[in-house]
Amino acid sequence: MLLPVRLALALVLLGGAAPRAEAAPPRTKRERPVAVVVNPAEPLPEIRVEAAAPTLLFFPTTVAESTLTVDEKPRTIDTAAVPGDGSRIRVLDVGKRSIIVQPVEDLRAGERHELAVFFADGRAPARAAFVLVTDPAEADARIDVERREPPTAACPAEAPRPPPRPEDFVLLGYVDEKGVRRGAVRPAKDDALGLESGQGSSYRGATWALVDVVIVNSAGQQPWTPREAIFRGKRGATLPARVVTVGNGEIAPGASLRVLAVADTLPASVGEVFALEVRGSGGRSLVIPGVRFTEGDQ
Repeated sequence: MLLPVRLALALVLLGGAAPRAEAAPPRTKRERPVAVVVNPAEPLPEIRVEAAAPTLLFFPTTVAESTLTVDEKPRTIDTAAVPGDGSRIRVLDVGKRSIIVQPVEDLRAGERHELAVFFADGRAPARAAFVLVTDPAEADARIDVERREPPTAACPAEAPRPPPRPEDFVLLGYVDEKGVRRGAVRPAKDDALGLESGQGSSYRGATWALVDVVIVNSAGQQPWTPREAIFRGKRGATLPARVVTVGNGEIAPGASLRVLAVADTLPASVGEVFALEVRGSGGRSLVIPGVRFTEGDQ
């Protein structure tokens, strides 16, 4: 009868010496910010939950508590699993700016549950949504939800400018107490160069002068583009001028184009009679004599 006793004792000793399975190490607890998705095409951010401890989501502004859903089903505070509803996510608390959740048990690999809630103010992004998962190594103890502003539309390279108004000319100093004085410009023609101009007008403001004419490029000539202008006085005075065209700037053979020559500064000798020279492509130019900036200039 001693043999069975000794055998039993040996088995107990052997059983005590057998290695025991070690428990899984606890997950590392994390506290981190998570941004709400702005673009619906982007994947939802993941939040790592575990059955051993709850996870707090803290929002930057008030949320609409009644809009909370888990897997698109409305949810309220649920401290215990509801029999028969199949839910594996418990909502422990819902506050004005916080939600506390905890799974009934650790979620399986690949198992995902969507939690969503709307912000109370309705501003974009209006909805905060996340995917709840379980990670073998880490768990989120606290999530600080970030709500970033959606990107604004790109600004155009240059916004269209409004048309000028009468008051703009006064405020910019283009017109003074003498107003704008107008004169006539007689037609000019250069048969050798194949250019001519019709009847035009001259204008003089507080600090500027302008000539407005239509120039014709004779048939059989090359296309011509006016590029620069200069006013030449009888006593040697000169006024550089800008060329402004109404159209694409090029005059086809037999066609015409409205051309403005603008002098931005006026010296004391502005009362003289000027010849306007409009220079262009191909070395061709047109000289328009007898330009006066007022009817009374001599």
